[in-house]
Amino acid sequence: MIRLFVALGLPEELCDELSSMCGGIPGARWVPEENYHLTLRFIGEVPGWQAQEIDEALACIRAPAFDLTLRGVGTFQKAGRVAALWVGVEKTEPLMFLQAKVETALQRIGLEPERRRFSPHVTLARTERAEQGKVIAFVQAHNLFRAAPVPVDGFALYSSRLGKEQAAYAREVEYGLLEPKPAAALRA
Repeated sequence: MIRLFVALGLPEELCDELSSMCGGIPGARWVPEENYHLTLRFIGEVPGWQAQEIDEALACIRAPAFDLTLRGVGTFQKAGRVAALWVGVEKTEPLMFLQAKVETALQRIGLEPERRRFSPHVTLARTERAEQGKVIAFVQAHNLFRAAPVPVDGFALYSSRLGKEQAAYAREVEYGLLEPKPAAALRA
Protein backbone atom coordinates (compact mmCIF):
# COMPACT_ATOMS: atom_id res chain seq x y z
CA MET A 1 0.00 0.00 0.00
CA ILE A 2 1.14 3.50 -0.81
CA ARG A 3 -0.37 6.79 0.46
CA LEU A 4 -0.84 9.26 -2.40
CA PHE A 5 -2.02 12.77 -3.19
CA VAL A 6 -1.98 15.05 -6.24
CA ALA A 7 -0.51 18.52 -5.74
CA LEU A 8 1.25 21.56 -7.12
CA GLY A 9 4.79 22.05 -5.88
CA LEU A 10 5.94 25.59 -5.09
CA PRO A 11 9.12 27.31 -6.29
CA GLU A 12 11.93 27.64 -3.77
CA GLU A 13 11.71 31.46 -3.61
CA LEU A 14 8.03 31.29 -2.68
CA CYS A 15 8.73 28.60 -0.07
CA ASP A 16 11.44 30.84 1.41
CA GLU A 17 8.96 33.73 1.57
CA LEU A 18 6.37 31.59 3.35
CA SER A 19 8.93 30.14 5.73
CA SER A 20 10.14 33.61 6.73
CA MET A 21 6.65 34.36 8.14
CA CYS A 22 6.54 31.26 10.33
CA GLY A 23 7.23 31.19 14.03
CA GLY A 24 6.12 32.85 17.22
CA ILE A 25 3.32 30.45 18.13
CA PRO A 26 4.31 28.13 21.00
CA GLY A 27 2.90 24.64 20.50
CA ALA A 28 2.41 25.01 16.73
CA ARG A 29 3.91 22.29 14.52
CA TRP A 30 5.26 24.19 11.54
CA VAL A 31 5.33 22.45 8.18
CA PRO A 32 8.92 22.12 6.92
CA GLU A 33 9.60 24.38 3.94
CA GLU A 34 10.31 21.38 1.69
CA ASN A 35 6.77 20.08 2.37
CA TYR A 36 4.89 23.19 1.16
CA HIS A 37 2.43 22.30 -1.60
CA LEU A 38 -1.11 22.95 -2.84
CA THR A 39 -3.15 19.73 -2.69
CA LEU A 40 -5.39 19.24 -5.71
CA ARG A 41 -6.73 15.88 -4.49
CA PHE A 42 -5.91 13.66 -1.52
CA ILE A 43 -6.13 10.01 -2.54
CA GLY A 44 -5.04 8.05 0.52
CA GLU A 45 -3.66 4.51 0.70
CA VAL A 46 -3.93 2.39 -2.43
CA PRO A 47 -2.35 -0.88 -3.59
CA GLY A 48 0.48 -0.74 -6.13
CA TRP A 49 -1.68 -1.81 -9.07
CA GLN A 50 -4.07 1.07 -8.39
CA ALA A 51 -1.19 3.54 -8.10
CA GLN A 52 -0.27 2.56 -11.66
CA GLU A 53 -3.86 3.24 -12.81
CA ILE A 54 -3.77 6.60 -11.06
CA ASP A 55 -0.52 7.50 -12.83
CA GLU A 56 -1.98 6.55 -16.22
CA ALA A 57 -5.16 8.57 -15.58
CA LEU A 58 -3.23 11.67 -14.50
CA ALA A 59 -0.90 11.40 -17.51
CA CYS A 60 -3.92 11.86 -19.82
CA ILE A 61 -4.93 15.23 -18.33
CA ARG A 62 -4.67 18.18 -20.71
CA ALA A 63 -4.90 21.60 -19.07
CA PRO A 64 -3.17 24.93 -19.67
CA ALA A 65 -0.29 26.30 -17.63
CA PHE A 66 -1.22 29.29 -15.46
CA ASP A 67 -0.02 31.71 -12.80
CA LEU A 68 -0.68 31.00 -9.13
CA THR A 69 -1.07 33.74 -6.52
CA LEU A 70 -0.96 33.17 -2.78
CA ARG A 71 -2.66 35.71 -0.58
CA GLY A 72 -4.17 36.03 2.86
CA VAL A 73 -3.82 33.82 5.91
CA GLY A 74 -6.55 31.80 7.59
CA THR A 75 -7.37 28.83 9.76
CA PHE A 76 -9.29 25.59 9.72
CA GLN A 77 -11.16 24.64 12.87
CA LYS A 78 -11.91 21.25 14.34
CA ALA A 79 -14.12 20.71 17.39
CA GLY A 80 -14.15 24.43 18.16
CA ARG A 81 -10.36 24.83 18.13
CA VAL A 82 -8.06 26.19 15.47
CA ALA A 83 -6.44 23.07 14.00
CA ALA A 84 -4.42 24.43 11.08
CA LEU A 85 -2.94 27.69 9.84
CA TRP A 86 -2.76 28.28 6.09
CA VAL A 87 -1.99 30.74 3.30
CA GLY A 88 -4.80 31.14 0.81
CA VAL A 89 -4.60 30.64 -2.95
CA GLU A 90 -6.57 32.75 -5.43
CA LYS A 91 -9.25 30.62 -7.10
CA THR A 92 -8.59 31.24 -10.77
CA GLU A 93 -10.40 29.58 -13.65
CA PRO A 94 -7.30 27.60 -14.79
CA LEU A 95 -6.65 26.32 -11.24
CA MET A 96 -10.25 25.22 -10.80
CA PHE A 97 -10.22 23.62 -14.27
CA LEU A 98 -7.09 21.60 -13.43
CA GLN A 99 -8.51 20.48 -10.09
CA ALA A 100 -11.77 19.40 -11.78
CA LYS A 101 -9.81 17.45 -14.44
CA VAL A 102 -7.86 15.64 -11.70
CA GLU A 103 -11.06 14.80 -9.81
CA THR A 104 -12.79 13.54 -12.96
CA ALA A 105 -9.79 11.42 -14.03
CA LEU A 106 -9.62 9.75 -10.61
CA GLN A 107 -13.35 9.06 -10.46
CA ARG A 108 -13.21 7.47 -13.94
CA ILE A 109 -10.82 4.82 -12.65
CA GLY A 110 -13.07 4.03 -9.71
CA LEU A 111 -11.94 6.29 -6.85
CA GLU A 112 -14.71 7.65 -4.66
CA PRO A 113 -15.51 11.35 -5.21
CA GLU A 114 -13.84 13.80 -2.86
CA ARG A 115 -16.40 14.70 -0.20
CA ARG A 116 -14.84 18.00 0.83
CA ARG A 117 -15.21 21.10 -1.30
CA PHE A 118 -11.92 22.17 -2.89
CA SER A 119 -10.45 25.00 -0.80
CA PRO A 120 -7.03 25.87 -2.28
CA HIS A 121 -4.45 26.63 0.40
CA VAL A 122 -0.90 25.91 1.55
CA THR A 123 -0.73 24.61 5.12
CA LEU A 124 1.83 26.42 7.28
CA ALA A 125 1.24 24.77 10.68
CA ARG A 126 -0.84 22.35 12.72
CA THR A 127 -2.12 24.30 15.69
CA GLU A 128 -4.17 21.88 17.82
CA ARG A 129 -1.79 22.33 20.78
CA ALA A 130 -0.97 25.99 20.18
CA GLU A 131 -2.19 28.89 22.27
CA GLN A 132 -5.29 30.04 20.37
CA GLY A 133 -4.68 33.73 21.09
CA LYS A 134 -1.24 33.52 19.44
CA VAL A 135 -2.73 31.86 16.35
CA ILE A 136 -5.35 34.61 16.04
CA ALA A 137 -2.66 37.28 16.49
CA PHE A 138 -0.59 35.62 13.71
CA VAL A 139 -3.57 35.69 11.34
CA GLN A 140 -4.24 39.35 12.13
CA ALA A 141 -0.58 40.26 11.61
CA HIS A 142 -0.34 38.47 8.25
CA ASN A 143 -3.86 38.72 6.78
CA LEU A 144 -2.72 41.17 4.09
CA PHE A 145 0.01 38.81 2.85
CA ARG A 146 0.22 38.61 -0.94
CA ALA A 147 2.97 36.90 -2.91
CA ALA A 148 3.90 37.73 -6.48
CA PRO A 149 2.27 35.36 -9.01
CA VAL A 150 4.33 32.29 -9.88
CA PRO A 151 4.05 30.26 -13.09
CA VAL A 152 2.65 26.73 -12.82
CA ASP A 153 3.68 24.47 -15.69
CA GLY A 154 2.90 21.11 -14.13
CA PHE A 155 1.51 19.10 -11.25
CA ALA A 156 2.67 15.92 -9.52
CA LEU A 157 1.65 12.69 -7.85
CA TYR A 158 3.19 12.57 -4.38
CA SER A 159 3.61 9.78 -1.88
CA SER A 160 3.38 10.42 1.83
CA ARG A 161 4.97 8.49 4.68
CA LEU A 162 3.65 9.40 8.10
CA GLY A 163 6.23 10.09 10.77
CA LYS A 164 6.18 10.91 14.47
CA GLU A 165 6.54 14.66 13.95
CA GLN A 166 5.77 15.29 10.28
CA ALA A 167 4.93 13.38 7.14
CA ALA A 168 7.67 12.90 4.55
CA TYR A 169 6.56 13.67 1.00
CA ALA A 170 8.17 12.40 -2.20
CA ARG A 171 7.34 13.58 -5.70
CA GLU A 172 6.73 10.31 -7.55
CA VAL A 173 5.64 11.47 -11.04
CA GLU A 174 5.43 14.89 -12.67
CA TYR A 175 2.89 15.85 -15.33
CA GLY A 176 3.25 18.84 -17.62
CA LEU A 177 0.64 21.44 -18.45
CA LEU A 178 0.09 22.91 -21.90
CA GLU A 179 1.42 26.32 -22.88
CA PRO A 180 -1.48 28.79 -22.83
CA LYS A 181 -2.55 30.01 -26.24
CA PRO A 182 -2.00 33.71 -27.01
CA ALA A 183 -5.21 35.76 -26.88
CA ALA A 184 -5.03 36.43 -30.64
CA ALA A 185 -5.03 32.69 -31.35
CA LEU A 186 -8.16 32.20 -29.24
CA ARG A 187 -10.12 34.66 -31.40
CA ALA A 188 -9.06 33.09 -34.70
